[in-house]
Amino acid sequence: MSDPKNNRWSRRQFLSAASLAGVGTFLGLHSEGISAEPPPETTKLRLAQSTSSCQAALYVAEELLRTEGCNDVTYVKQPGGGIYKSLASGECDISVTFVAPFILEIDAGKPIVLLGGAHVGCIELFGTDRVRSLRDLKGKTVAVSAMGAPSHIFLAAMLTYVGLNPRQDVRWVTHPLTDSVRLLAEGKIDAFMITPPVTQELRSKKIGHVVVNNTVDRPWSQYFCCMVAANREFVRKNPMATKRAFRAILKGDAMCALEPERSAKLLVDKGITTQYDYAVQMMKELPYGKWREYDPEDTVRFYSLRLNEAGMIKSSPQKIIAQGTDWRFLKELKKEMKA
Repeated sequence: MSDPKNNRWSRRQFLSAASLAGVGTFLGLHSEGISAEPPPETTKLRLAQSTSSCQAALYVAEELLRTEGCNDVTYVKQPGGGIYKSLASGECDISVTFVAPFILEIDAGKPIVLLGGAHVGCIELFGTDRVRSLRDLKGKTVAVSAMGAPSHIFLAAMLTYVGLNPRQDVRWVTHPLTDSVRLLAEGKIDAFMITPPVTQELRSKKIGHVVVNNTVDRPWSQYFCCMVAANREFVRKNPMATKRAFRAILKGDAMCALEPERSAKLLVDKGITTQYDYAVQMMKELPYGKWREYDPEDTVRFYSLRLNEAGMIKSSPQKIIAQGTDWRFLKELKKEMKA
């Protein structure tokens, strides 16, 4: 077992690491003209927090947000799919999480805008020996935390892609996470989808096997899994605060790639997870720091098509992109954060 005590870092050490010339050259952390920018319109920022460790960039960004002038940062815990509702209602301002449920909210006319991609991968489908591929799920029992939960939405999109009807070809059951793990081990369900750190735990304990890993399996590995999104009214009123927050999150994303052990320790310190070794494994497995390499609009288009085919949205991909994306900050940051 690794010793997380050796990976502690103070606020000063963290900010020093983030500003080292070598880091800037390697990961594009240098931003030109930050000091010449206007200050943020508000110093208060409410970040929607889920139970998944893959949101790591959001937590690593906390000190970076303060350097951007966002001195009043609050993480608001949102169980299940609460992140999407909290951004739509204005309870929270910005977050990072799985893209497909955002598309459902945009299709429903909710005031959410996607700003850019965070990382590829983090969701895995675990199954019993009865399931070797997505098509094997026909007639099988699949557990989700709730109908309409992110795992249900993502798997429905996947099933549609391979020619199955998610409404007719699969028997959906709802169970809490701990029950789903137990039921899979007992062979009483056939499959379920999960995110870190549970993915690392199941693989370590050899419970079921990985059927699909969207970090490495095509076509899912070619698109962002999690994206940065914000409340539309917050963006309208606070464009500079939005840009500065987005920049801090992207730098946090890069720091996860650069310093996986210390970033994992930060997650433990913040109570996001108790499993340090699993957190380190996640940091090293997920392609953090590669937000430049994928096209967020391609991601929105891809998942919009899948969800439309599944009958979960009515809007065309073009309409979703027109109504629910704002790439201007991403375009500016790509120019400023030179590699």
